Amino acid sequence: MRYIQVESAGPLVGSVQIPGSKNSSLALLAAACLADDVVTLEGIPKIDDVKVIARIAQDIGLEVRRESNGDVVIDPRWIHSAVIDPGKAAAYRASYYFAGALLAKFGRVTIGFPGGDDFSSRPIDQHIKAFQALGAKVVFHEDYYVVEAAELRGTDIYFDTITSGATINSLLAACRAKGRTNLYNAAVDPEVVDTATLLNRLGARIYGAGTDRIRIEGVPYLNGGGHAVIPDRLIAGSFLMAAGITGGRVTVQDVIPEHLGSCIAKLKEVGLGIEMDESSITAYGQDGIRATRVRASMYPGFATDLQQPVTALLTQAKGKSIVTERVYPNRFNHVPQLRRMGADIEVRQETAFIRGGRPLTGSWVHATDVRAGTCLVLAGLVAEGATRITGVEHLERGYDDVIGSFRSLGANITLLERDLEQEQEARSVGSL
Repeated sequence: MRYIQVESAGPLVGSVQIPGSKNSSLALLAAACLADDVVTLEGIPKIDDVKVIARIAQDIGLEVRRESNGDVVIDPRWIHSAVIDPGKAAAYRASYYFAGALLAKFGRVTIGFPGGDDFSSRPIDQHIKAFQALGAKVVFHEDYYVVEAAELRGTDIYFDTITSGATINSLLAACRAKGRTNLYNAAVDPEVVDTATLLNRLGARIYGAGTDRIRIEGVPYLNGGGHAVIPDRLIAGSFLMAAGITGGRVTVQDVIPEHLGSCIAKLKEVGLGIEMDESSITAYGQDGIRATRVRASMYPGFATDLQQPVTALLTQAKGKSIVTERVYPNRFNHVPQLRRMGADIEVRQETAFIRGGRPLTGSWVHATDVRAGTCLVLAGLVAEGATRITGVEHLERGYDDVIGSFRSLGANITLLERDLEQEQEARSVGSL
């Protein structure tokens, strides 16, 4: 079994270029299916989730290729099927976007339930509600569901809770529906705006993306075109935290600082120095990390995907920190792993209470999702001895060359194979 080994190497110093957003890329690749000509996307990261989409594309006749310059070219003109293999759909969470993207063209989509991160159930009830409001019928089976509509018609959709995924899926389904669709209580995430921007460049008529009310005027077809994906604000935030936990100085380049407003404010609050210009942010440690309170919420609040990395950071803050998870209350699978390293953390319901300032010790730990893996890498950067992280596949789902990026900053991090002796030692981790 493969694992990542991390050992302390002192403060991280240097700069790292931030790749295109994973969450945005998964939506954009599905959105390209709506077009009636070739779509070119710039900045799509080379991650495992994108490779799964490429395999789905082969099944349904969608042509996807990566050019020598890194651009991804999608040709949807030869799509012949709207049946998504349940096993491939279950390999990553955002597979549900294919339902919204293919429904208007084919009238019937068969797709497996979404998979991906193993930290809590991610219900798709708001997606289903939107499809039904647009006139679709949804039938559930054991490992897949079918969405069917002879015709999609614009309507008013009121989301019961703010959800980025359902907002994007509604954009996809509604942009080729007949008439006007209004989305209320819509998510305002940058990834929502990025998807709407691509669709509008292809000829869609979407207004108000980035606000909690979005209006979509349906169009009969979409043209081809090109678009550059936004940078990954979540990866950028994690590298800034890496500067804080090691007392180093890290610059993230090719970012949109406004997308990291709540993260930057919190990092300043805990004692990091921050410098910014139009497309880069530098974070540096000063006089140690201060304890604080964090409440993870929907954008523009502190991102739930940064809750786990900031928990690692706060293990180094003297005093008591409190981290509350309002988006996915059960997203604390990283906490038992941090405890194995010596962290003093207690979880009660949706809140983690961290008594920071205690030294961490390297151990065998397991990443259950992308951000939990990031959290454990950060902890390993300051732990005494070697930290060995299994669940490498989760990091590879979301990061393009995570090892190389951390190494470029001076981290002592390596991808290794586990031998028999280490296998026996690692069994004490529990259910991996």
